[in-house]
Amino acid sequence: MTRLFTLLAASLLASPALAFPVTVDNCGEPLTFDAAPTRLVTQDINMTEMAFALGLQEYMVGVSGISGWYKTSPLFEERRGDIPEIAPKYPSLENLIAVSPDIFFAGWYYGMKPGGDVTPDILAPHGIKTLLLTESCIHVDKARPKATLDLLYADMLRLGTVFGKRPEAEAMVAGWKARVTEVSRHLTTADRPRVFLYDSGEDKPFTAGKFAMPTAMIEAAGGQNVSAGMETSWGTTSWEAVAASDPEFIILLDYQGGGGADKLRAFLEAHPVMQHVEAVKSARYLALRYEQITPGPANIDGIEALGRAMHPDAF
Repeated sequence: MTRLFTLLAASLLASPALAFPVTVDNCGEPLTFDAAPTRLVTQDINMTEMAFALGLQEYMVGVSGISGWYKTSPLFEERRGDIPEIAPKYPSLENLIAVSPDIFFAGWYYGMKPGGDVTPDILAPHGIKTLLLTESCIHVDKARPKATLDLLYADMLRLGTVFGKRPEAEAMVAGWKARVTEVSRHLTTADRPRVFLYDSGEDKPFTAGKFAMPTAMIEAAGGQNVSAGMETSWGTTSWEAVAASDPEFIILLDYQGGGGADKLRAFLEAHPVMQHVEAVKSARYLALRYEQITPGPANIDGIEALGRAMHPDAF
């Protein structure tokens, strides 16, 4: 029995899930952990849901950027439990230091701004390492390729690696890939609707460009993002440019305040230019939540919903 226990212990210690130190890519720079972190703060609902998916609640000493913007579900609140929110939107350095994390899972314009008061370089002297959301790397590295679902898959694998849960992360990613493959199996038609994502804005629409996750999601669901030519992740364009592309389908971002998707739809239907595009005339819309269109587990639900909405006869 003693020998069996010794062999089992040796096997566990040799497991890739428990082998430290580990080094992961962090916007093109190596980020090394000598041991799994024990005090985690996550930014935004999408990154928080990544942590929940790996069962990291026992390590979470705070979340940030939830109540200031987003609707949450009863399931989200159940999973969150008594984990405190340290800031309703972007956290300050003082907010973070107060809970003494050893890792902050965030991104550029997901809790941090280049040149702002909270950056990896500012946090490092306080013993806080920053795991950066890969989609956001475009803000500090303009040579990134266009968005693909690998952004999501790689981030989950990095998070699993850092916390010694690589096998769990691999199993999760395999399940997501299977679901995306199932969506593509239904898309036998060559029809690829032109899709516009309307996030916000009235004078100018704020939408998803070449480097944002919705571009990958729309393609996986059998469509084409009319704003994919924008050399940015998220940014503004003009109503004239959107109307000229004549979108056949529109994704409405269902934010918490101000009427959400219903308000966006009413605005489009009264807009002097947009009311004439095909999607508005035929009332082809789908409301998606923030966590469904920013990198996180809910992307897969979003792809499935978008595929069914755009190609109802194929499902």
